[in-house]
Amino acid sequence: MDITTMLFALALGNLSLAAALFFYEYERGKSLSWSTWAIAKQCQAVAWLLLYFNGSGVVPDAVSIPVGYGVLFVGVGLEAGALWESVGRLAWRRIAYPVMGVSVALFLACYAIDEAGMRVVAGALILGGLYLAGAAALARGWRGGSMLHRFLVISITLLAMLVAARGILVLTMPEGWGWLSKGLLQVLTSAALYLLMLLNGFGYLLLAREHQRVELDRLALVDPLTDLPNRRSFFAQLAPWMALARRPGQPSSLVMLDFDQFKRVNDSYGHPAGDTVLRSVAEVCKRQLRDSDQLGRLVGVEFALLLPRTGIEEAMLVAERIRAAVETSPVKTERAMISMTASFGVTVIRPDDSTVSLFKRADEALRAAKEGGRNKVVAAPVAPPP
Repeated sequence: MDITTMLFALALGNLSLAAALFFYEYERGKSLSWSTWAIAKQCQAVAWLLLYFNGSGVVPDAVSIPVGYGVLFVGVGLEAGALWESVGRLAWRRIAYPVMGVSVALFLACYAIDEAGMRVVAGALILGGLYLAGAAALARGWRGGSMLHRFLVISITLLAMLVAARGILVLTMPEGWGWLSKGLLQVLTSAALYLLMLLNGFGYLLLAREHQRVELDRLALVDPLTDLPNRRSFFAQLAPWMALARRPGQPSSLVMLDFDQFKRVNDSYGHPAGDTVLRSVAEVCKRQLRDSDQLGRLVGVEFALLLPRTGIEEAMLVAERIRAAVETSPVKTERAMISMTASFGVTVIRPDDSTVSLFKRADEALRAAKEGGRNKVVAAPVAPPP
């Protein structure tokens, strides 16, 4: 494959990736990083088409080369920025835009000095550096990444270094180095750019797939509204402490809490206000807990609190502290300041407990708190001595 055909293939490849991305995201709605990545691929496709027409008479060389390389630098820079954005670095634009501007200005200066030699040196070094920036973004997920992820990091790094090496060799050894002639080096660099197009495309899609999988795994265990463990996750965290309760040692406690008359909030102010109140009050509860304590949302406005190695007296104090904090922490919504109270049922985990008996006992104590006037803490009866 000659250089001209390679340039045309690079243009078509980037257009194909941009089209595939469009249809992949059509039903889901584009995120900002997806849009940036799509624009980057379109810029690269336009740039390679301009360079493909270099010397053909269709586009003047004075336009195709400087404009083509300038758009190419922008496209590769945006691609690296999209990779950084996908790993959580949202402020990449403050660095990337000035770097892209300096890169274009530097290339134009080199092109004005020497249309052949300096142009190749500047173009290769700038492209190599921009591709290495994308590889650095992928490398941030090295420790927890898959083998494919690590392969992409290594491959993109080596290919980017090969692209940059062309600029260094042209500058230091214009006629080539041994068997590595000038023409062969150009072919290898073009092949490296083609592989970088593919690997960067797959690299970004891989990151997106991994992020989606992690988010799905998280949502399977976390309540999306309050960001607390859901019922399934809470029961999984409770199981080992129930097993430990069968052994001699300090007991653990379970607290069930329910926000009083929460339905009136939804009826009076709407469900969006109710969601705001629920998130805020759950955050108030979390601030009263130790790192080892586990608060989970069971269903609706019913929550459960696991207090490891905490006896009934200490658990009562914790519940009372949370009750007072909820009562004295009104929530500001768009329509009103809403005050809430909560009722609590407290019990200790017994050696012979099952989850059914444990939650039944805690629920009975919670019901007693409700029937006793709400905004109270009630402890379940202590187990009779064996």
